[in-house]
Amino acid sequence: MVVKIDKQPIPITEIEQSAFCQTDEELASKTLEQEFDSGVRWQKLPVSYMRTSPEELEQKISDAKEKLGNKIMILGHHYQRDEVIQFADIRGDSFKLSQHAADSPDAEFIIFCGVHFMAETADILSDIEQKVILPNLTAGCSMADMAHIDDVLDCWDDLTEILGENSVIPMTYMNSTAAIKSLCGENGGIVCTSSNASAAFDWAFERGDKILFLPDQHLGRNTAVTKGVQLDEMIVWNPFKPQGGNTIEEIKNAKLILWQGHCSVHTRFTTAQIDSARETNSEVSIVVHPECTLDVVESADYVGSTEYIKQIINEAEPGTSWGVGTEISLVNRIASENPDKNVFCLDSVVCPCSTMYRIHPAYVAWVLDGLLEGVVVNQIEVDEETRKFSRIALDRMLSIK
Repeated sequence: MVVKIDKQPIPITEIEQSAFCQTDEELASKTLEQEFDSGVRWQKLPVSYMRTSPEELEQKISDAKEKLGNKIMILGHHYQRDEVIQFADIRGDSFKLSQHAADSPDAEFIIFCGVHFMAETADILSDIEQKVILPNLTAGCSMADMAHIDDVLDCWDDLTEILGENSVIPMTYMNSTAAIKSLCGENGGIVCTSSNASAAFDWAFERGDKILFLPDQHLGRNTAVTKGVQLDEMIVWNPFKPQGGNTIEEIKNAKLILWQGHCSVHTRFTTAQIDSARETNSEVSIVVHPECTLDVVESADYVGSTEYIKQIINEAEPGTSWGVGTEISLVNRIASENPDKNVFCLDSVVCPCSTMYRIHPAYVAWVLDGLLEGVVVNQIEVDEETRKFSRIALDRMLSIK
């Protein structure tokens, strides 16, 4: 039996944004009921799950996972809290996990411990018979939610009217809804990840003179700069202003049209934090995610995806120091896996990704208990047409080196 629940995006409030920020590294889970006391508006569960202790939940999940065996595959994004990531069969960034979903046809149920757009992508790439489950339906992505499909369609209509048909190549970051990926697929565009954005830009510029980049302006700007695009050849599209807040001349002269979106985690990092780290230790190496602002990226020693950040630190010489500009759960995990190095987060105020943090162990236990009883909850399904064109855009990305 499948229980379907309408997914309504729930915005990140300022309360939630700061509720789990601390000035130390203690981010251990509490009961779900206690976390709700912070004022969050997550998906509600039966009281028994709300009040179960993290220790009891750990045992419940372990038992259920053993009983379900190969019927399930649990995917865990790097930004998940430790209490959840410990149960992941595969860990990785959003695209790596979706690839595993596509390459694992034997798993009847794919439980994606991440956010909504990731589960959508897994559903698009996996077999039609497989069921993708998101433990907490309110686990969205603030960046993805900054590009609503209706606003993007308005933008696309404006650009087509001003520039003509087939004049702009739409490109979307993986961190976007299936509807946005579908628009790109239907209009000659492509999807990219933080690790292959450069190659995707090459692909797009081989097919057109202009790119509409969605939804993260910083990844788009940072990548374009490395391709030789000048800052005065870029404009930002504000969906709440006519023509995105730009003149017709500015639109016609632009090589890159950046959607006004960003990552609330990565825009916390500043050049002042980098300067402070270097003042403390002149030998420190700075590595940041390309979702950071341009000044931070240009100040860093290394820039790359979560997989890249993990790899470069794992392969570094013992005794080296690393200031890292990415989500704290991943930074802490890298630090614990590299005790022979000094690994720390550049931001002294420890803030996990608010939406990733919505996957509490109670949700995982609830999902698994449902499967044991033959009940599928929180299934993520992409409609046939959206799936078709999204797959085209994703396949184009897979085709590039």
